[in-house]
Amino acid sequence: MSQVFIKSPKHCAQKGLNVNKLYKKLFFAFSTLFTSILSLILIIWLILRPSKPEFSIREAGVYQLSLSDPHLLNSSVQLTLLAKNPNQKLGIYYDELQVYAAYKGQQITTYTSLPPFYQGHQDSNLLTASLVGRGLPVAPSFGYEVGRDQTAGQLVLNLKVNGRLRWKVGTWVSGSYRLNVNCVAAMAFGPAIPTGPLTSKQGIQCATTV
Repeated sequence: MSQVFIKSPKHCAQKGLNVNKLYKKLFFAFSTLFTSILSLILIIWLILRPSKPEFSIREAGVYQLSLSDPHLLNSSVQLTLLAKNPNQKLGIYYDELQVYAAYKGQQITTYTSLPPFYQGHQDSNLLTASLVGRGLPVAPSFGYEVGRDQTAGQLVLNLKVNGRLRWKVGTWVSGSYRLNVNCVAAMAFGPAIPTGPLTSKQGIQCATTV
């Protein structure tokens, strides 16, 4: 006569308790591994101490800045920037770069896209863009502000680059970070100055935030 073994509630409870212990062990193991990986990345990051890229104006010229009517602007700006990676052990990928010009907080050209590129350790690259605006709406005070700057003898433009970058160490590539560059170009501008081009001094450093 065969015996029938029936598990009691006590046996089931003990089995459930073992499963819970197994889940807890797995959870703590994955938590420890995840924390170790993050700590390693942080240590490497602190050792390398990445520095943000440096930008400066190589050439900037205004070829057109005129109102087709009191509220519509036509503009043409040629810009060359020098971008430098100051890091000795980090490369930089630049993505989705958009360049435009602004005057007293007003955008005076449309966005111009720059192709993505990679910059090696301590490398430098020249970035050239033609910035154009056709019939862009501006504030009613725009003509007055330009006339006042002409009387003062100086026109100041903000040349801006927005985009994203990624750091590269060996074969590891970081996530994407927002990049904002603001270059201030001051140009001689007065009654005796020809209508164009107005040019900026070279080597002006730009403010960069990452």
